[in-house]
Amino acid sequence: MITLCIQPSITDPYFNLAAEEYFLKQFQEDIFMLWRSVSSVVVGKHQNALAEINHEFVQANQIPVARRLSGGGTVFHDLGNLNFTFIRTVEKIQEVNFKIFTLPIVEALRKSGIEATTTGRNDLLIDGKKISGNAAHVHKNRVLFHGTLLYNSQLDALKGALNMDLSHFEDKAVQSNRSQVTNIATYMDKPLSVEDFCHRLFWDIETQLPGPEKYILNNQDMEAIQKLSDAKYRTWEWIYGYSPRYRFNNWLTLDQGKIDISLLVEKGLLTELLISGPFSDQLRHLIEECMIGSPHDFKAIKERLKALNGFLLDAGIEPEQLARAMF
Repeated sequence: MITLCIQPSITDPYFNLAAEEYFLKQFQEDIFMLWRSVSSVVVGKHQNALAEINHEFVQANQIPVARRLSGGGTVFHDLGNLNFTFIRTVEKIQEVNFKIFTLPIVEALRKSGIEATTTGRNDLLIDGKKISGNAAHVHKNRVLFHGTLLYNSQLDALKGALNMDLSHFEDKAVQSNRSQVTNIATYMDKPLSVEDFCHRLFWDIETQLPGPEKYILNNQDMEAIQKLSDAKYRTWEWIYGYSPRYRFNNWLTLDQGKIDISLLVEKGLLTELLISGPFSDQLRHLIEECMIGSPHDFKAIKERLKALNGFLLDAGIEPEQLARAMF
């Protein structure tokens, strides 16, 4: 049995997520990959992306939002966080459990003096605080298992990027479990740089695997992964359009009264808008007709409302304020 061990130098989250799918579907060998990405928010496959992120924080800090192939909750990546990926061909999918994949991680951490424990939610903890969230995806007879490892991550950015208020959303999407988190480096007597820790961890995990062989991405790999990244992982349709059907409810308080807003969103597009407030039925119909089919995206909504600027201003409604209330 051969296990290809890969340590990519690319830190683009979309490329790295595409690389996982590429190795899952195009290779037959078992895979171990240890990688890092720049600051980014990565939602699970079955999550409502808009409900999971803090839009103002993400936009102000220019943090990319991505969607991965596996289920589970939203995680935060940055260069102080490591991501591990195991891909394995199995005979019976039901025989696979999370402990098979987390054991090499736990053992490698122990060699660095870190005692990590697992939980029933497929997390890894130190001193009761979360250092790793894990998830899996099955493709035919191949299993992809991956997770994060908070080594020296910007925890304030992590907390700022993840949305804690889901009260505006009604859906059946998988919601993240928010846990108290910590960094591995905090528990090391002599913390290493993240690069040195990454190399040590890679070596300690590699030596536990059957038939380890280092693998370097060649030009063909790079081109195929980049193509998949551009065609799927970077697209609005995958990141936001893949979100389950949901209803978004909000309100806007003006001097002349309150505006109530209810949006039905399917595949990321507004399919229904119910709006009521201190304005005419004619304006209500114009707003509703204008917004149907729009992506549930602030810039898209704002652009659509430009056609009604005059009507809205005459009614004492600031178009940008109304656009923000719809998002």
